[in-house]
Amino acid sequence: MHKRLSLLFIIVFLLFAHIVSSQTEYRVMFYNVENLFDTVKDSIKNDDEFQPDGSMRWNSWRYWEKLKNITRVITAVGEMYSPSLVGLCEIENDSVLYDLTKRSPLRAQGYDYIVTNSPDERGIDVALLYQPHHFRLIEKNEYEVLFSRKDVRPTRNVLHAVGQIINSDTLDVFVVHPSSRSGGQMETEPQRIDIAKLIRNKVDSLFETRTKANILIMGDFNDYPNNKSIKNTIDARSINHDIYEKQLYNMFYHRMNEKNFGTYYYQGRWGILDQIIVSGNLLSSDNSVHVKDNSAHIFKANFLLEEDKKTGIMKPRRTYLGPRYVGGFSDHLPVYIDLVVQ
Repeated sequence: MHKRLSLLFIIVFLLFAHIVSSQTEYRVMFYNVENLFDTVKDSIKNDDEFQPDGSMRWNSWRYWEKLKNITRVITAVGEMYSPSLVGLCEIENDSVLYDLTKRSPLRAQGYDYIVTNSPDERGIDVALLYQPHHFRLIEKNEYEVLFSRKDVRPTRNVLHAVGQIINSDTLDVFVVHPSSRSGGQMETEPQRIDIAKLIRNKVDSLFETRTKANILIMGDFNDYPNNKSIKNTIDARSINHDIYEKQLYNMFYHRMNEKNFGTYYYQGRWGILDQIIVSGNLLSSDNSVHVKDNSAHIFKANFLLEEDKKTGIMKPRRTYLGPRYVGGFSDHLPVYIDLVVQ
């Protein structure tokens, strides 16, 4: 009898060990790094303020310190392991990504990258860092935004990466950074709605062509989850609603009203500008790849924060306060999710 029980225990243990070992977790993060410019003048872009003789007195030492700070954040978000995918925005060009992934301390984490080449007047782009052993890049696309109004300044292209993860499933990843609110939230809202229409059209095409669409959209949307561009146009719902395979869900919508919860601090209040949106397929534990615990997180480590002397609230520790260099990190906090891959 005891031998049978012992044998049964061993079988159960081995089955459990097999289940655990057959699962891998991918950490996916997004980070607005706030003005990652090199120190070289771009003759066709307006990067004058981030030059050694510009208003920010941007120089090589500050540039390399910025790269070290970004490395520190990515490493900290990854905890014991590097994030498999890292979406970034406010990247000037391919050159700064090469320095970040191949010449800074981040090189030890073995990232490859793709980046857009946008018509943005300041020359800033969006990018995706990926670890090739976790995400085999199949296809890279970028989509330029054609605004309804012709007098609107061009903005960042939408980045779309198609990759195969280790269980051979396809993952469609979008990295976005729609037009800012500079000039007024209501006045600039039509631009963000135009970008949202583009994103929604691409998503609908994937829902039509993929047997099971594993879609992940991350970025600094310059709108909140309940604004028209996200709630109505992209149609990204709260995960507290019924989950349908061919529907999009905003991983932060249901947390909007939490006190002092957000990724961006403005006029004494936190708000959620940086978001992760997923297809319903990724919220089903029966799917071979899904979001762990159906939850998303804001990385709010103490080293990223400093006190707002006016309110006593902790806020992001930036690289600059106005034109004054303070050597911080960014005016945004990173966000992340964990994907369970079976």
